[in-house]
Amino acid sequence: MLLWRYILRAHLGPFFFGTAVVVFLFLTQYMINYLPQLAGKGLSYDVIAEFMILSVSWILVLAIPIGTLFSTVMAFGGLSATHEVTVMKASGMGLNRMIVPIALMGTVLWGFTFWYTDNVLPDTNLRLSTMMRDIQRLKPTFAVESGRFTTQIEGFTILARTVDSTGLMTGVTIYDRSRPDRMNVVSADTGRLFFSPSLTRLVLDLRQGEVHQSRPSEPRDYRVVQFEDHQIAMPAERFFYEKSDVTGSSRGDREMRISDMQAIVNRSDSAITLARSRMDSLFTSHVSYITASRDTSIQSTDVVPPLEAVGRALTFVTTTRSRLEGESYKQDAELRTRNKYAVEIHKKYAIPFACLLFVFVGAPLGILTKGGNFGLSAAISLGCYVLYWIALIGGEKLADRGLFDPNIAMWMGNAIFVLIGAYATLRVNAR
Repeated sequence: MLLWRYILRAHLGPFFFGTAVVVFLFLTQYMINYLPQLAGKGLSYDVIAEFMILSVSWILVLAIPIGTLFSTVMAFGGLSATHEVTVMKASGMGLNRMIVPIALMGTVLWGFTFWYTDNVLPDTNLRLSTMMRDIQRLKPTFAVESGRFTTQIEGFTILARTVDSTGLMTGVTIYDRSRPDRMNVVSADTGRLFFSPSLTRLVLDLRQGEVHQSRPSEPRDYRVVQFEDHQIAMPAERFFYEKSDVTGSSRGDREMRISDMQAIVNRSDSAITLARSRMDSLFTSHVSYITASRDTSIQSTDVVPPLEAVGRALTFVTTTRSRLEGESYKQDAELRTRNKYAVEIHKKYAIPFACLLFVFVGAPLGILTKGGNFGLSAAISLGCYVLYWIALIGGEKLADRGLFDPNIAMWMGNAIFVLIGAYATLRVNAR
């Protein structure tokens, strides 16, 4: 038990460190990709923080297996580098017994990751996708620059010759096209912009100017109105972030639980079976029609004109072909739907299982390479991760295209590492 506690302590620190590093790297890359969408839209720190937390949710599912592999390689590599593994083996403690405490931890991580993937991740993915749509619809932060036309408000174009540090605009011209039947051109000496208390309207307060009103349908209807103080209220929707309610929102395949996706897979299986049954029935009716037509032509004394017989046959063949193509299209569509959701179901099983699998891979690899330092452990973990990710993504693509069964495609990565772990274990036991 003391040795198991010692091995477990050597594993815990690198696990938390490795998982945190992976989360940080993934999150940094993800935020850099979405930085153009977040910048310049006046989002509060709370909104950005929520976006980052929701992003960490799906990153965590990938980081835990990688952290497990990194910590296992580092822990057993350190034990091998200091010849502690040799001492344990000399005392009769084989590799299988050394792995027990970390295997128990891997089992706990497997269960936790699976529970998290099926119960928490779908909801956070839904909130993240909804939040991303809200941000994409959000207009950039409104600002008027000196000497430039501003067209961010639909129906209005604003030009200010100069804008000082206090926001006072001079030489203001506004082109108002908010009404299709009327065109207003407003000129003012000075003006200020501010939002209404409800933050739903943008108010432009103008001083000393005139309004030129015209109607395209009536060229002679032209008026000029002079003013000393004039206010224009303009719509300000989507200048402020508004969180959408996700209740009742439709969910994609990565926003659903296994039970929900399994119901879709079962429905698609039933539809595929029905489509195949209808196709078989059409083939049977086609054969029966040919047989019946032949027997009737032999027994009948009536002579059917050749053109009429050909016309009947062509009509029957065309109708049958059209119905067969329709059933085939339905079958292919349902098969694609089935594969799409079956892939996500098996992914929810395969990725968490890697938490336990990487224990049996990382331990012998650490002993063989003596990767007790950070650099070597990170290099081994990165290489294994790239190989696993290629197998996972490749399997997903093959399954989506119907070239591989999802049951096999999504477990290819795990199967590869079972072989790697078995080979490495044999090498360690053979020493």
